[in-house]
Amino acid sequence: MGKIILASSSPRRADILKQHNIKFEVLPSPYQEDHTVTDFSYSFVEKLAYNKAHAVLPCVKEAAVIIGADTVVVLDGKILGKPHDYMEAYDMLKKLSGRKHDVVTSIAVIDTASGKEKICSVTSRVEFEKLTDEQIDFYITNFKPYDKAGSYGIQEMPEGYIKGYEGSLENIIGLCGDTTLKLLENT
Repeated sequence: MGKIILASSSPRRADILKQHNIKFEVLPSPYQEDHTVTDFSYSFVEKLAYNKAHAVLPCVKEAAVIIGADTVVVLDGKILGKPHDYMEAYDMLKKLSGRKHDVVTSIAVIDTASGKEKICSVTSRVEFEKLTDEQIDFYITNFKPYDKAGSYGIQEMPEGYIKGYEGSLENIIGLCGDTTLKLLENT
């Protein structure tokens, strides 16, 4: 396998790849996500991941494998995206409080040499404790989760916020390393 390119500026995704000893370069995708869709479907999230990977193709001049990914938080069949401001973050965390929700990360891998394309989605489940207004305010004020789907990053949540989770923690953070490795091995 030749060069690997991560089509994302997410430091969390880069950290996960490093933890799995994957050597890669970062080339942030210029793809503009569609934030108007709120109904969840795997095909929508997989299309976002694919479009992010595909958008960097014109910038790649040598054989490479491109990884694109997109993570969404899903509650009651609706996508909770990245909040635009304090109130939107507050409303999302209030909705998640005391409930279970899904976190879905879709991963797209494109091999520029062979033309092979693979897409896979991983779903994990997170349950929040019942949060007080003060806890929600503290988290938003101190952690400013405006770049995170669902208005939170599980890896930075203080004790007493998350009741538990099922599935891959890396997936909840933004990229399932094991699934990414399998996709790379089969490309």
